[in-house]
Amino acid sequence: MIISVSRRTDIPALYMDWFARRLQAGFVDVRNPFNRRQISRISLRREAVDCIVFWSKNPAPMLDYLGALAPYPYYVQVTYTPYGRDVETDLPRKEEILSSMIELSKAIGRERLVWRYDPILLTECYSLESHLDWFERTLEALAPYTSRCVFSFLDLYAKAKRNALGLGLREPTEEEMEQIAAGLSRCAKGSGVLLQTCSEAIALETYDIHHGACIDAALIEHITGKEIPRCKAKSQRPLCGCIESFDIGAYDTCTNGCRYCYASTNPKRAQEGRDQHNPDSTLLTGELVGDEKITLHGGQE
Repeated sequence: MIISVSRRTDIPALYMDWFARRLQAGFVDVRNPFNRRQISRISLRREAVDCIVFWSKNPAPMLDYLGALAPYPYYVQVTYTPYGRDVETDLPRKEEILSSMIELSKAIGRERLVWRYDPILLTECYSLESHLDWFERTLEALAPYTSRCVFSFLDLYAKAKRNALGLGLREPTEEEMEQIAAGLSRCAKGSGVLLQTCSEAIALETYDIHHGACIDAALIEHITGKEIPRCKAKSQRPLCGCIESFDIGAYDTCTNGCRYCYASTNPKRAQEGRDQHNPDSTLLTGELVGDEKITLHGGQE
């Protein structure tokens, strides 16, 4: 099994102690977002887990848990963008995030640290030119510590539209996507950093940019040294290239405050979800109450 930690919330930044306890316990419970009585009990025993894929915007808390993770194959995707607290309201200073990315890479290797530049959005403050200037400077700092950069362009889902009111942010046009891609490609040439897109229809092979995947079968095979079934993730968007995984997160629990995020209804709901977190619970948020139907995955706990 491949364990995704997590598309739905930032477990490495906010709930790493809980996750380490679940590793020790050997299983985790995940509630169906659409039916609270349906629980997936997912084995976290080493023999059941092929790879763990982490997603975070602040990997610093992970650094204290590398010992607990050592038995498992894993890689870490860190979203690092040029946005300030007008857009990402509750993240640490960018310099601190960059420093923790470098420290993490030194510990686990550059091929297991993936830089996500996601999403690329435009406002009066964040222009096409400012994106390219920032990317060039950031690439120079990160190139020794990562082998790939995965980027995507903003998709304004309904939740994001509500949360982003007043920012004046917009999705890039296709022409702007081409201009951004050309600029990123020029910067990345000779850097040793592979550029890939995430869930994008636009073809950018002209710029030596190919479609990528977050739950990436090829990368997992490289890390694990074994063949992985390449079953496309059924629950993801049609353009998503990810293979199947079990996501152990929960919506409305991330308090990073990113105003383009699809995984939180609003800051109040996210804080309520975090307030219901118990680090000793089998669930990320809330508790089992006894009327749930539990389905086992990967063997019993």
